[in-house]
Amino acid sequence: MAKFLPKRNVPMVNKEGNVLEYRNQKLEEFEKYIKGKKVAVIGLGVSNIPLIDYFYHLGAKVSFFDKRAIEKLDAGIVEKIKQYGFNLFTGEDNLSHLQGFSVIFRSPSCRPDTPEIVAEVQKGAVLTSEIEMLMQTCPGTVIGITGSDGKTTTTNLIYEILKEKGYHCYLGGNLGTPLFTKVSQMRPEDMVVLELSSFQLMDMQVSPHIAVITNISPNHLDIHKSYDEYIEAKKNLFLYQKEDDILVINYDNEITRDFKKEAKGKVIYFSKSAKIDDGIIYDNGMIKSCKDKVRRHILNTKDVLLRGVHNYENICTAIAATSSLVEPEIQARAVKKFQGVEHRLEFIRQIDGVKWYNDSIGSSPSRTIAGLYAFEEKIVLIAGGYDKHLDYTPIAKPIVENVSKLILLGATAPKIEEAVKEELKRQNKELPIYHCTTLKETVEKAKEVANSSEIVLFSPASASFDMFKNFEDRGNQFKALVNTL
Repeated sequence: MAKFLPKRNVPMVNKEGNVLEYRNQKLEEFEKYIKGKKVAVIGLGVSNIPLIDYFYHLGAKVSFFDKRAIEKLDAGIVEKIKQYGFNLFTGEDNLSHLQGFSVIFRSPSCRPDTPEIVAEVQKGAVLTSEIEMLMQTCPGTVIGITGSDGKTTTTNLIYEILKEKGYHCYLGGNLGTPLFTKVSQMRPEDMVVLELSSFQLMDMQVSPHIAVITNISPNHLDIHKSYDEYIEAKKNLFLYQKEDDILVINYDNEITRDFKKEAKGKVIYFSKSAKIDDGIIYDNGMIKSCKDKVRRHILNTKDVLLRGVHNYENICTAIAATSSLVEPEIQARAVKKFQGVEHRLEFIRQIDGVKWYNDSIGSSPSRTIAGLYAFEEKIVLIAGGYDKHLDYTPIAKPIVENVSKLILLGATAPKIEEAVKEELKRQNKELPIYHCTTLKETVEKAKEVANSSEIVLFSPASASFDMFKNFEDRGNQFKALVNTL
């Protein structure tokens, strides 16, 4: 049964032509198929934990796999797996037990080309994921958002615009609760908004009705084998679309602009710098729609709470993505209410005239560059973290132009410093650079050196994994330290 691609969901009608209660035929077919089958679930992360109860009630024969030691797993989850009579394999060699399965659900952290998985697929196993099954069985309209930067803000903007219109919406993917086990509650008129990472998209064979790609720049090269592989993963978001689907892409990004050549459905561009004939643009403080060379004002950026041109670009993206579903007046109303997303240029507090901002989402140079250009004030920048093998040359010039003091920590500190010093030499300028070993030290140093005409920005331009669980943990720790000053 190839990837469970059954017939379309259609309303059930009786002999008199009256529409009966809605039945999700795709979901029914999948649940009938999975009963009694040997199912492997790789990774006991957030997206896969809801599958424990779901598969138990469907009568599947499930084995769970996780490379962590069993004592590192949630004790309640382990106990539930045992109570249900499911198998659990843990440790570095856990996949040595991956044999004889009909269906394999992988987590985003598990590469689809892992040798043990490839061997099972070659024997006939179907490889899928929680998010792919959601997209295959969801009866409503699915909007999928990916990109190197701006995904989360754009995803939340789209969600809020749709809610403002009155749609019943679900928010998922990298955000919120895993949604596959909620498909039975969904109806054809519902909207499902998904933020999707390159890891989720690597082997995806289904695309959303509306695909949105914010931009493409080097990222996650510590996990992807090459930049080309990363780009190809992103393309899966739209490669399986149909003629009546929509692809929203960034005109300013050369890679995404060229995606139009492979698009099967309608393409809508957005831009913060080009005067395109059709699409959504940011132009001289205004968000405008362009259609048949006619421009219409939708929103003045002075009326929004978000700061920075990169956020105005995110607004353009969200308006383009919802343009076929929501009127401009309602879009504008929703955007004006939007207060932003935690850890994204998040204002924390003002101390002695100095405003402190948490931009922990800045896990790559391009993200931090956007933050550096969001402020008119000079910036005391705290940066550095885990090394994802990215090029820090592009961030040097924005730092020299916008930063008054640079505070560094983590594995990428030497790379950032080297790039900045080269740029300082080119421009014959000087910039104080400080090194710290802990986040607490960076906050204390920033408090010491910042003056009232400056802002303090925590935007690491690096991943968080060397010192923190994730960027949320990093941002929360930073906020806690600032709030104790």
